[in-house]
Amino acid sequence: MTFTSLAFYMLRQQVSLTDKIAVGQALMTHNRFALGDFLKAMLLGTLLIEGLGCLLLYNLAPAGSFSLFSALFHAVSAFCNAGFSLNSNSLTAWRGNVAVNLIIMSLIICGGLGFSVLIEIRGAMWRKLSFHHRGKRKQSLSWYASVVIKTSLWLIVFGWAAIFLAEFIGFHRQMPFSEALLTSLFQSITCRTAGFNSMGIHSMTNVSLFVMAILMFIGGAPGSCAGGIKVTTFRTIYAFVIAQLKGRKQARVGAFAIKREAVNNALILLVLSVLIIFAATLILSITEGGDLPHPQTRGLVFEIIFEAVSAFGTVGLSTGLTPHLSLAGKWVVTTLMFVGRLGPLVFLAGIKAMQKEEFFELAEEDILIG
Repeated sequence: MTFTSLAFYMLRQQVSLTDKIAVGQALMTHNRFALGDFLKAMLLGTLLIEGLGCLLLYNLAPAGSFSLFSALFHAVSAFCNAGFSLNSNSLTAWRGNVAVNLIIMSLIICGGLGFSVLIEIRGAMWRKLSFHHRGKRKQSLSWYASVVIKTSLWLIVFGWAAIFLAEFIGFHRQMPFSEALLTSLFQSITCRTAGFNSMGIHSMTNVSLFVMAILMFIGGAPGSCAGGIKVTTFRTIYAFVIAQLKGRKQARVGAFAIKREAVNNALILLVLSVLIIFAATLILSITEGGDLPHPQTRGLVFEIIFEAVSAFGTVGLSTGLTPHLSLAGKWVVTTLMFVGRLGPLVFLAGIKAMQKEEFFELAEEDILIG
C-alpha cells in the first residue's frame, strides 16, 4: 500500500480517501495525516538510514570484509528485517566485531520500530537541536511511540539476559565475556524478525530457542518492516491480564487506558495466531515423520514449532530443518510466511467483514471455570 500510494503521489494522481485511511491504519498514523509529506519523509528517511548503514559497514568493518555492494545489501537487509546475507554462515564471522554488530543491530531496531515512530523521533530530535525551539518547552514523544519504544527495549533486554544465562553460563560455552554479551544481545535483537545470526542456531540450547521463539512470535511494531503479532499486541494483552488480576475494568498502559475494541482485537489476533501455528505444527508433524515412532523423532516436534513460529513471524531463522523438509512441508512453511507477511491488519479486517451487529442479548447463565 505504501509503494502504490507513493507511485500515485509521484505521478500526481489523486489517492482516494479510503486508500488514504487504509495506508494510515497500516502505518499507525492518524487518519487526517498529510499522505504526501509522510511518504516523502518515509522514503527519504529509509534511504538515509540504509545509506548511512552501508557507509558505516564499508568503512568500519575489518578491511576486506564488505565490498561496497555487500555493505549496501546487508544494510538494506538489516533495516528491512529480511535477514538475507551474502555469506553462507550469515554474520558468524563477525561475532566478536563490535562495529559490525552495533551497525546491524541499530538497523534492525530502526526497521522494527515503525515508520511513524521513526518520523516522530526525527521530529523530536530536530526540535531539540533547532535554534528556534531552544528555551521552549520540548514536546515529548506521543503515548503510542513511548509504548512501542519501551516495550521493544524490555523485550530486547529480557531476551539478552535469558540467552546469555542459557548459553554462556548454564551451558558453559567457552567464549570471552565481552564477546558472549555481544553475541547474546545480537541474537535477542535479531529475533525481532531480522533473521541474521552470529552463532549456529542448531547448536543453541533449548532454553535459548524457546526464548527466541517467544520473541519471534511477538515481532516488531505495527507499520514497520517486522512481522509477528507486534509489540503493541503483546503490551495490550499484558495490560489486560494485569487488569483482570487486579480487578480493574480497564487495561492501563501509562497514563492512558486502552480502548476495549483494541483489547478485543489483540485477544482475537493472539488466539488466531496460536491456532495457525498449532495447525501448521500438526501438519508438519504428519508430513515430516508422522509414520515414525516417537524414539526415532525425538526432538523433532520442538524443531517444527521453532520452524513454524519463525515462518509465521517472517524471521527466517532455522535449526537446520528447512532444507530437509518434504515438498508438502515446504508448502506449509511458504504459506505460513505469506500469512505472516500479510500482517495482523488483514486478519482483523477479515474478521470485521464477517461481523454483524446484534440488537438483542440472550439471558446469561453462570458456568464453572477451572
